[in-house]
Amino acid sequence: MKIVILDGYTINPGDLSWDGLRELGELAVYDRTMPEQVYERAAGAEVLLINKAVLGGDMLKRLPDLKYVGVLATGYNVIDLDEATRHGIVVTNVPAYSTESVAQMTFALILELCLHVQRHSDSVMSGNWSACPDFSYREYPLVELASKTLGIIGYGNIGRKVCQIACAMGMKVMVAESARKNLPTQKNILRVGLHELLSESDIVTIHCPLTPETRGMINIDNLRLMKPSAFLINTSRGPVVVEKDLALALNEGIIGGAGLDVLSTEPPSPDNPLFNARNCLITPHIAWATLEARKRLIDIAIENVRAFILGSPVNVVN
Repeated sequence: MKIVILDGYTINPGDLSWDGLRELGELAVYDRTMPEQVYERAAGAEVLLINKAVLGGDMLKRLPDLKYVGVLATGYNVIDLDEATRHGIVVTNVPAYSTESVAQMTFALILELCLHVQRHSDSVMSGNWSACPDFSYREYPLVELASKTLGIIGYGNIGRKVCQIACAMGMKVMVAESARKNLPTQKNILRVGLHELLSESDIVTIHCPLTPETRGMINIDNLRLMKPSAFLINTSRGPVVVEKDLALALNEGIIGGAGLDVLSTEPPSPDNPLFNARNCLITPHIAWATLEARKRLIDIAIENVRAFILGSPVNVVN
């Protein structure tokens, strides 16, 4: 069986192993694949593993040997599911591998906005503490999280983990009422409408999938509902936020700050308006990428392929 990985580098730049897949067939691994290289590299493969490489309907029609596509991620909008189903191609994803890591990054961004750890460390290293007449100084306002309200948009695995951490830190939690999962019974967690969540929260954190309903959901009208001191966190999908609107909201003091691990285009254009926005933290889509999470991702992906070969596929999305 020919197994091809089209874009494996971000998942495994060399610190992990694909040996589990080599045990299942003839494996070819490509670090990156440009759109014009997809057909040449995928031709003849029965099993194809992709991360961000796109498999549209036209491409799937050109791959008659293809029986299985494993998306090396939780989201699977990179493949035309309808066309895959028409051709009898099984498509799987890797759910819940990064829950702990993304929740951790969510609070890393929150805590940096609240305490400015790196900025204060840079200040100390530049000599400002040595020159200070006092034993302590603050160059930026410091914010305590206890008793603050965290608004969670998207209450899947990651949203629930973020809620758990927030409660442990003494925060109040609001969850957007569109959440499909049952809420815990804690007295400090409320299900509210989106507008109420935006207007009442001290911090709004986004953990919803990208859908036609959520695309552009955080626009200037909704940003104007937030408190001037509020922070916006996005570790889900970049296009949920209208970036020019967020830059405007930050620069005009409509909200207090933002922490983003995702942008609408990745890698971003050098002229992205958020690069010059006030009090905006941006990390390069790394919330998912801890060593532990990437190892889980590979392990689950291997088991997905193994289950397919044995005739009992799991984590099927079509």
